[in-house]
Amino acid sequence: MRNNGFVLKDCGGIPDRLLYTLAVIAGVSVANLYYNQPLLEMLRADLHTSSLQANHIALFAQIGYALGLLFIIPLGDLFSRKRIILVNFSIITVSQLCIALASNIRIVQLFSFITGICAVIPHLFIPFAAQYSRPERKDRNVGIVLSGLLTGILGSRVVSGAVGDMLGWREMYFIAAGMMTVAILVVWCVVPNATPNFTGSYGQLMGSLVTFVRKYPMLRLHSVRAALAFGSFMCFWASLAFKMAQAPFYAGSDVVGFLGLCGIAGALTASVAGKYIRTVGVRRFNYFGTILQMLAWVSFFAGSGYYATIVLGIILIDIGMQSIQLSNQAPLFDISPSASSRINTIFMSIYFAGGALGTFLSGWAWTMWGWSGVSACGILLAFAAFMVTACCRE
Repeated sequence: MRNNGFVLKDCGGIPDRLLYTLAVIAGVSVANLYYNQPLLEMLRADLHTSSLQANHIALFAQIGYALGLLFIIPLGDLFSRKRIILVNFSIITVSQLCIALASNIRIVQLFSFITGICAVIPHLFIPFAAQYSRPERKDRNVGIVLSGLLTGILGSRVVSGAVGDMLGWREMYFIAAGMMTVAILVVWCVVPNATPNFTGSYGQLMGSLVTFVRKYPMLRLHSVRAALAFGSFMCFWASLAFKMAQAPFYAGSDVVGFLGLCGIAGALTASVAGKYIRTVGVRRFNYFGTILQMLAWVSFFAGSGYYATIVLGIILIDIGMQSIQLSNQAPLFDISPSASSRINTIFMSIYFAGGALGTFLSGWAWTMWGWSGVSACGILLAFAAFMVTACCRE
């Protein structure tokens, strides 16, 4: 396949310059899902609503993301991936403008949901990188794209927190729309078309997802385990803005955003850990990751009034989460290389359903019991992921 100077073959390898371009675009696009997290308290105050309603902005975005993974990402095996990317990026641009102009919380929730549906495009890049990588570089290349995605998540919190504090939350969404416009131009000029891997109908394509879930126990195990861990991770971020707005911190969106930068350790973990998955073993990676998550929640709860323990917990929970995600996701591409988009769809749909569960539990627990309730939910989800590893065969 030749396009814009790039030549891709299933066994010939993907050029590094294209790989890093995909990583950057992945980061820019997934950031749209996370801009809201440092801004939730600001949105709550400005739109005169409750903490629970503000929490639902993040919840609806997560639900939309899970649905987009389920219904849009499989199209990567059926239609031109480049066309899917351009359409979704265009919708995100309009959606971010609508949020920026929103007059009430319902509008923000609706277009956060739409943004979530369309922000799934990085998960077309991950199987793309796996499919066109040489076998010995597959885990490494998947790790690079995943690292770009994770850096976008971290950067989104820092940028939105700073912009929200200096300019306001509406301006952040105007900036996001502008960044997506640039991303559309880059995709149009640089990203090659890839040959679809499936020749049947969309109904047959979706039916094949059920077949894969039934056929491969490994897919079920890896997906559920990672979903529980991601639920624990999102439980923290969904209520952090509310926590930091209270005594003793009285911190604004800028502080919440910069706390997100502490998670850079997780992104660095993903960039180097891929090559060690096969030698260390998936099971050990998951024990390591879930134990780090539980230690993080101990730090969040026991030292809830100190920046040092919050920062330590963020570092631990991010390294743990990325160890779990990468070690569960990367080996799945070996199940059926020609159906990589569908395999990734199943994994990530379950994964973000877990994130939505964690976000919901976080908002509910914060309303009922405050930070102690959030901490209890977070550590229980991490412990559940640990027990899945302990009780199930690989």
